[in-house]
Amino acid sequence: MRTFIITAVSALTVISGAAMAQEGGAAAGAATGAVGGAIVGGPVGAVVGGAAGAVVGGLASDDERRFREYTVREKRPSYTYREDLRVGATLPERGVTYYDVPSEYKVSKYKYTIVNDRPVLVDPGSRRVIQVID
Repeated sequence: MRTFIITAVSALTVISGAAMAQEGGAAAGAATGAVGGAIVGGPVGAVVGGAAGAVVGGLASDDERRFREYTVREKRPSYTYREDLRVGATLPERGVTYYDVPSEYKVSKYKYTIVNDRPVLVDPGSRRVIQVID
């Protein structure tokens, strides 16, 4: 029973770290995940929580609206994706065009594209969706 409770709390810690990263970037997610992980699992929990929190990364919530407006002004074509568009989804190898994110948004390791008329940040190496901008 104790193991189950620790596991459940650890999972919630990782999820909250990932959610914070979605709002405040990888650094904020890593910090939140590390603190929560340390509380639950000591030093090992801090490492796991920090890594999980940093994975999501992306635009800070303050930049999302401006970035969405930027993508609308750019008038990029939208790729039609027939599966569930969500963070972690892998986009197909062909048919999707990726664009550089302007440096003012401080997410230079990612590219963006338009999928189903929604801007998304994508890890160009894996083609995984990092953030869906609504």
